[in-house]
Amino acid sequence: MGVEGTLDYISDLLSNMKKKKKKQTQTVALKIRMDCEGCARKVKKVLSGVKGAKSVDVDLKQQKATVTGYVEPKKVLAAAQTTKKKVELWPYVPYTMVANPYVAQAYDKKAPPNHVRKVADPSKITETTLDYRYSIMFSDENPNACSVM
Repeated sequence: MGVEGTLDYISDLLSNMKKKKKKQTQTVALKIRMDCEGCARKVKKVLSGVKGAKSVDVDLKQQKATVTGYVEPKKVLAAAQTTKKKVELWPYVPYTMVANPYVAQAYDKKAPPNHVRKVADPSKITETTLDYRYSIMFSDENPNACSVM
């Protein structure tokens, strides 16, 4: 190994040490209870201070704050909770993304237009014993079903 080989080896080592794992840009949406423009400014100021936040958008009408940048959702949520306001991750998705948007768990009157709550697949939701009793009561296999009707 000559001088050139040694220099190449050392330069490769140094270039590999400088490379860091790059974080992915994320968008974190929060539902925050805001009453006025002052609340919105306070929330925007706090969320802008999160390390890695590139942009912060606050929508007072929808009670929504969106943070975009190299951020982690847990850190954004923790920062938003320092405002002493009711905060949760944005629970709504477009109704086209849900298999059955009008089930009781998904439909929400407070949701923005064309949005419903994000829920698990309704076919995977188990029946309660009360639902089961009612379905047995009116089945064709129940000999007393006619007396109930």
